[in-house]
Order: sequence, then structure tokens, then C-alpha cells
Amino acid sequence: MPFWQELPLLLLIALCLALLIKTFLVQAFFIPSGSMENTLRIRDRVLVNKLVYDVRDPVRGEVIVFRGTDSWDPEPGTVQAPSGMFGRLTHGLGELVGVAQPDERDFVKRVIGLPGDTVRCCDSRGRITVNDVPLDEPYVFDNTPAEQRPFGPVNVPAGRLFVMGDHRHVSADSRQYLQDRWQGTVPVDQVIGRAFVKVWPTEHWGLLPVPATFEAVPTALAPRERPASPEPPGVPALFVAPLLVASAGGSRTGRGLTRSPRRSGSAGTSSGYPPRRLWK
Repeated sequence: MPFWQELPLLLLIALCLALLIKTFLVQAFFIPSGSMENTLRIRDRVLVNKLVYDVRDPVRGEVIVFRGTDSWDPEPGTVQAPSGMFGRLTHGLGELVGVAQPDERDFVKRVIGLPGDTVRCCDSRGRITVNDVPLDEPYVFDNTPAEQRPFGPVNVPAGRLFVMGDHRHVSADSRQYLQDRWQGTVPVDQVIGRAFVKVWPTEHWGLLPVPATFEAVPTALAPRERPASPEPPGVPALFVAPLLVASAGGSRTGRGLTRSPRRSGSAGTSSGYPPRRLWK
């Protein structure tokens, strides 16, 4: 075909591939706030593996992106999802090209406690403990003053996670919602995926590995409820293998935690499509 006829077809194919990858495999997010400093800084772009938790459970220490429940207050400056078909279509196209306003319900935090864990603060040195094991957390930046740290103990319910930001003094996380243990923790089926690499700007490039902080923490004190796990989506092994390797960092046990069908997603960058802004 002449080039002027080929070009629209190539653009359509590229758009379809970008949507497929963004929906099921990898999504890029833009970091607009400082609640995960200095691990993630303002204006960083990260890639999120959206497949890994379909084949294994989350691991303590991983950085995850999730949809906040109704108990999580939107960050200042975020916007509510548009209503009406035209508004949703316009917003979706804006996400695809990276110009949409950030969603008020997307957050990024670090996993501290798994289902069945007991999380509390503090020990005699002001450290958080998980299952009575104190954590030495080298990634924490600007910790909360000692007199403001105490909370818990919190018994993490089945199917939920206890999460915190690395910039403890400014992060609104599971600690802020402890009036009700169900509100303070995050449903596993609301997790979008694991942030595994920083891709932009280039001076901040680097992997987001699981720290050795949690190696001494024993398994959950209470048994976890483990309903049947759904089958992973049928995507080509060519895409699956690199993603699982990139997101390695925990046990390869089956997911064991019920997930709702996936996924409403957002557009990203560095994989051929621009990033969605992520509020923390």
C-alpha cells in the first residue's frame, strides 16, 4: 500500500498493542508527590508489573501501586473520575496520551504487613515490629517524630495488606486509618501491580528490589484464608517470562488470594506510551 494508506493502519496496530500491554502486562506511572522519597522522587516514572500477582502473593518490602478504597482520602489536587460516556471516553484518551489529570484513588506504598501479620510501633529503639521482629529500615526518609510513632498492634485481616510510605513524616498510609482495622489495610484485589524499576529521569534510573529488612520476619502468626486462585490471563510466554524475572523477590507460591477481574488501567511511558500520573 502507499505510505499514506499504511500509516493509519500502523498507528492503529501500535495503539492496540499499547492498550494490550498497558492493560495486562506493564504500565508506567508518574510520581507527583513525596510520600515515597527518597526511594521514589517527585516526577519519577516507574514501570509497574501488572501480571506478577496473578501467579504469586505479594511480598513484604515490595513497592506496590493500588486503588485506594473509600476509606482512603484523595490527595489534594486530585480529581474525581469523570461521569458520563463522553467524559470517560475523553479521560481515557487523555490517559493514553499522558495528559489526563491524576486519578484520586491511585496510590503507591511499600508492603509492611501481610495477611495474618501483627504490626505495631514501637520497640525500645522506636522501630516498627512485624510479628514481634523489629525492622531496620534503611529506606525510610524523614521519619515521624518518636512521640507520634506509636500505633497498634494491628492484626492484618485475611486478604489485605498493611502499607506505609518511605517518607514517614508526610505519608498518609495504613497508620492513618486504624480506627477500623479494615479501613487501614488495603484489599489485595485492589492492587494494580508491583513497581519494579524507575525509568525516568535517567539519573534516577534503577531497580526497586526487595530489601533484606524483612528476611528475619517469621510467617504470619495467624493462618491466612486461601481460596482458590484464578488462572493467569492467557498472554504469550514471550511477554510473561521477562516480567516475572524483573519482579522476582519473593516466594513463587500460588496467589491464594481472591482477585476481582482485571483491570481498569492507565496509560504509561517508556514502553511506547506516555505515563499516567500517580498520586500517593
